[in-house]
Amino acid sequence: MLGVLGDEWTLLLVQQSLLGATRYGEFAARLPISHAVLTKRLTALTTDGLLERTLYQQRPPRYEYVLTPKGRSLWPVLTAIWEWERRWVPDHAERLPTMHHLSCDAEFAPQLTCRACDQVVTEKELTVAWGPSGSWKRSMPAESTRRRATSDAAGRAGLFPETMTILGNRWAFALLVAAFVGTTRFNDFAGQLGAPPGSLTDRLQSLTAGGVLDAVGGRYALTEKGRATFPILITALQWAQRWFAAPEGPAVLLRHQSCGDAFEAVLSCDQCAGALRGADVEDRH
Repeated sequence: MLGVLGDEWTLLLVQQSLLGATRYGEFAARLPISHAVLTKRLTALTTDGLLERTLYQQRPPRYEYVLTPKGRSLWPVLTAIWEWERRWVPDHAERLPTMHHLSCDAEFAPQLTCRACDQVVTEKELTVAWGPSGSWKRSMPAESTRRRATSDAAGRAGLFPETMTILGNRWAFALLVAAFVGTTRFNDFAGQLGAPPGSLTDRLQSLTAGGVLDAVGGRYALTEKGRATFPILITALQWAQRWFAAPEGPAVLLRHQSCGDAFEAVLSCDQCAGALRGADVEDRH
């Protein structure tokens, strides 16, 4: 999951696909991306199964890139990122637009709710346990997430700057997950994750500098800003467990304490309480 989502261009290309872009020229016109990077990312998205390359013209042959169900189902992750960056990251060149829910015709914020009981859920109401395929060791990718080549620098987007400090680095994402399940001390992070001390120190400093963690008395605790990343983590985890399923079963088991059922996240509108659909969410500048 981190190998696919830990790249800002991937997220932005999927975002534009959800907004209707299918052709190379449309992506190039909508994003500040070089042709070399765009070609590389479209190829990667096709290889990863998020887009399907289909012929729409014979002479000369021309292709378009159409979202697969795997790519389309990323809309909750993108919606969660949009909301977090809009509320907690002020350093955007242009302020991110508000969200508009077509079903109730209102500006809204997405809420994380339980499919079984429709209640709004925070991390405090979930019980988390490893599943049959789960462990810290197994859940860490063998290599760092996909990095931008040096040639990407001319076309960097920077539209999800702080999200990428989390999703774009395997140790940062794992640290945040560990913090949500109660880990607070350096040695405990190191023991659970198996991260090199230098990498662990660097990521803890980065998350602290970004206001996601607070360091007091040798312990690291989630700030309000850090806790607000919970919908991003949950929607990304849910997407990963759907599309990268292990034969023996899920890696992580979640249970909603209030209703006692296995937890499946649903994003809902805070104005009408209706479950959101990707097609019913639009931006309003």
